[in-house]
This record gives sequence, structure tokens and C-alpha cells, in this order.
Amino acid sequence: MPDPRRLSHELECYLVGGAVRDRLLGNESKDRDWVVVGAKPDEMIERGFKPVGRDFPVFLHPRTHEEYALARTERKTAPGYKGFEAHASPEVTLVEDLERRDLTINAMALDARGNLVDPFHGKRDLDDRVLRHVSAAFAEDPLRVLRVARFTARYGDLGFTVAAETLALMRAIVARGEMEALVAERVWQELHGALGEPRPDLFVSTLRDCGALARLVPELDALFGVPQPEQYHPEIDTGAHVLLAMRASARLSRRADVRFAVMLHDLGKGLTPGRLLPSHHGHEEAGLAPVETVCKRLRAPARFRTLALAVCRYHLKLHRLEELKPRTVLELLTGLDAFRNPDRLEPFVLACEADSRGRKGCEDRPYPQARLLNDYLEAARRVDLSDLAGRASAPRKIEEEVRRRRIAAMRKVRAAAADAAGPCPPIIPNRR
Repeated sequence: MPDPRRLSHELECYLVGGAVRDRLLGNESKDRDWVVVGAKPDEMIERGFKPVGRDFPVFLHPRTHEEYALARTERKTAPGYKGFEAHASPEVTLVEDLERRDLTINAMALDARGNLVDPFHGKRDLDDRVLRHVSAAFAEDPLRVLRVARFTARYGDLGFTVAAETLALMRAIVARGEMEALVAERVWQELHGALGEPRPDLFVSTLRDCGALARLVPELDALFGVPQPEQYHPEIDTGAHVLLAMRASARLSRRADVRFAVMLHDLGKGLTPGRLLPSHHGHEEAGLAPVETVCKRLRAPARFRTLALAVCRYHLKLHRLEELKPRTVLELLTGLDAFRNPDRLEPFVLACEADSRGRKGCEDRPYPQARLLNDYLEAARRVDLSDLAGRASAPRKIEEEVRRRRIAAMRKVRAAAADAAGPCPPIIPNRR
């Protein structure tokens, strides 16, 4: 084993990418990536580095396990995000390596003494809160459209916006049909990452601004411009409501599945016939098919699909919980599979609360339905059913008796809630 002190000795190493950006923003970076200039693969291996790169030379440091990549350039060889040929050699300079990166704020480096190397003025754009492409080569990779959108989700609250010329390149990528070359796994990877950022709504709005949303999730793009009754939705536009609801979901929870469900909860409104607008009666059931379609196209995990369908189907029932009869509430809880899987209730309620708060002027509105539904479930689960164990020969009668006892327990919850607080605030009855 080589002397650890000499592992990077005599190598021209630079800290690059997100670690430099985060340090300048005053944030901690989970991962640190390094570029090595002027070295060959054999030299890295001789120092104990472990080769891991398949398409270009990348090595793991034997002690820190951080990635060290040999400086490289890339050349576009075919359409799509995979159509690149990498060239790594000791002759490739640091500037040439940085030039292949997506945004100027990601194209900075720190040398061994901590000096900033910034050939594309990333520090200036960082200070000005601008997301700007490094070079015209940006337009060669459609995945960068999603990456820029994800950066708006991450840094939007800090005031970052996309430079006009970068947005123009993103639109050009979309216009050439390059988004269709992205496989579902990569789209999901970026979407899932964006759902975990502080402003997932900005991911959607940025994709829409450049035309990519219509290519990737046309069912969601179709909601923009669809009106809703102003008395329930002061923002009127359904797409605007979804963005507000997504922002509310980010305030309420860090769960990506909740934010995903909120993103898709109103897809049925995009199918409402024009003659019926602004009413959307039955949009919950109408939305199930497009939710299924989107989940299948994106290959969303089962947990995301299940929650998205539940929120689409039942969100109005929860909004109207105070006026529902106990037997209808029991049907809701059964439909949510809450008796067998009580952990499903919390994400469902969070998504519905985000929907309620995702309306202009309602951002901080209380949502007592959340506690009331939980009280209903707990009352129904506490019902004593031990005396029914010996009646296996009459399953239908047992099922009916369980239902009767649960409804009776839930009636008490309803009465107590009415006495304690009065009716819940009206929330989008949507019988229209």
C-alpha cells in the first residue's frame, strides 16, 4: 500500500463542481469531486486509486473514497444525452475540462492552496443569482434542461433565475425533439431529486417555460389555462393552483411522494369539456386514468403511484369530511386501506392539506380535517371485536357487524367534534 501522504502528492488536483459552488454559498457539501490534470490511468493505479469509471477514467481515493476524474473533454456523436464521446489525456487542461460543464456556477475549481479558478465567471453569476450555461455545447445534452429546472427548485428561494440566453437554448433543445431521447429512468431521477428540493413548483414552472413539460408530462401542462370557479379558487387557473399546492406541500412535508401526489391530484380537470367550464364535476374519477398513465410513463415506484391515485380519488372527500356521514367516512378509510396500513393516512392527509392551502390567500388556513380523520380512524380501530372470533362460519355477518360497530364509534367522534369546534371551514365543495 502506498504511503497515504503521497497518494495525491505530485498530482495536479482540483476540487470542482458542486463542492466549490456550495462552499461559496456558505453551505456544506455532502460529496466532493476532484479533477486530476496531467496524469495517466497507470499513475493513478500506482498510487492506490481504484478505477471505477466505465465511460471515462474515474478513480476512488483509497482512504476517503472520493472521486478523482482525469481531466477530459466531450464530443457530441449522436442525438440524446448518451450520444457523447469522452476524451481523457494528460494534455487536457483544467479550463477545457470545466468548459464541458453545464452551468457557470458548476464550472469553478479550487487548487491545493484554496485559490479559485473561475474562467467562466461562475462566481459573478453566483453573486448575481443567475443560472447561465457555460458554452453553446450546453444545447447538445437534453438532460441539462432537467438539471437547470432542478437548480431553480433548489435555489429559487435564494433568488436564482435562468438567464434569458440559457432559457433560449433550453427551448431550442425542446424544439429539436431531443427531450424524447431521455429514458424514463433519467427523467424520474431528476424529477425525484427536484421533488426533494425547497421549491419543487419551480421545477415544473421552469419546464413549462421552455416547453419541456408539454413533452414530458403533457397531462400536467394541459392544466395551465383551465379555469376554476373564482369563489373557491381565487387564482382561477388550474395550473397556477397546482403550483401553489406544490409549494404548500414543500412547506408541510419533505416527503417526495406527497409532493408527487399533489403535482398530479387535479389531472382530471384537464379533461373537462369546454362547455362545462369552469365547473369540474367528477374530475376526481376522471383523473385516475391520466395519473396511471403518467406513473407508467415515468416508471414511478409503487408507493408514489398508490398515494397519487388515492389523493386524486379521495381529496374532495377529505375536504368535505365534516359534512360526511360516518358510513361514508368508513368507506373513505377502507378505500385508503387505512385499517391494514394506517401509515398511509399521514401522507394522504398532508397532500390534501397542501391542496387546500394551495389557493390564493389560503396559504395559512387551518385544516382541521386532518385531526378529525385521524380521530375517526382511531375510534374505529379501538372497537372491541374479540367476541367475533368464533363466528368464522358466517363471514358476511361478521363483516356487517364490524362495519356497524365502527360506524357507531365514529358517530360519537362526529358528535364530539361538532360540540367542540363547530363546522370545519368550507373548502372547495366541488359539487359543480
